[in-house]
Amino acid sequence: SDVPDRFPGVAHFHTVRLNQPSGMYYSTKKLRAICDLWQKYGSGMTNMHGSTGDLVLLGTSTPNLEPLFYELTHDLNQDLGGSGSNLRTPSCCLGKSRCEWSCYDTQATCYAMTMKYQDEIHRPAFPYKFKFKFSGCPNDCVASIARSDLSVIGTWRDDIRIDQAAVKKYVSGEYNSNAGAHAGKDWGKFSINKEVINLCPTKCMWMEGDTLKIDNAECTRCMHCINVMPRALRPGVVQGATVLVGAKAPILDGAQFATMVVPFMEISAENDYEDLVNFIEGLWG
Repeated sequence: SDVPDRFPGVAHFHTVRLNQPSGMYYSTKKLRAICDLWQKYGSGMTNMHGSTGDLVLLGTSTPNLEPLFYELTHDLNQDLGGSGSNLRTPSCCLGKSRCEWSCYDTQATCYAMTMKYQDEIHRPAFPYKFKFKFSGCPNDCVASIARSDLSVIGTWRDDIRIDQAAVKKYVSGEYNSNAGAHAGKDWGKFSINKEVINLCPTKCMWMEGDTLKIDNAECTRCMHCINVMPRALRPGVVQGATVLVGAKAPILDGAQFATMVVPFMEISAENDYEDLVNFIEGLWG
């Protein structure tokens, strides 16, 4: 505060960012330990989670920062997140731990990049903040395409897999569309033309009799058809990620989605994510 003598209660009100676990999995024991630590050294108010992904602790005084940091790292085995003109804490979706659509291991990738770029996370290295976000499939559950400087979105390079017998069961009504998410709504009988084919952004799908056809060369991997008929359609087997750069949300100009730079990249722990690391460091260089 610029006037601490007038408002001593808020003379200090530091915000502390904690590096969240990949996929934001916590045990109740860890959450209670964090809450106890913040009750001891801060206001007790938290934000779970900020748009960056960090677990944000709101409000403490300057003398409490070092003891908080010591206990956080030594007793809770957890690190600070990124803030300011740094690489912000990388974040990811649940990936292969829970999602059948994930085309690469987002949690392993996020952890590897977090560990590799500790210096960039903790020591200001950029003229402005820089964010990584990792989504396992084009559903993009962490909104990486809109909220990160480097967006890694899982995709596939070959054809969508089709189970024609399951397609027939959706058409007949034996299977509920959208995995039953709208089963309680009275929207009438499922129509594959109305709910899938006519909503394809590139019109790359059609029926020949009772057989579903897809022109995969025209498919943009939007995932709509797969989301509506998950028992009939699946991503291809040659899987990796699309890499995009440059999303931002400027106040005056409005949100800008990232630009696709690499249509398909293999994301592999076997070579220490060499292709991704080379891309990142070439971009920064």
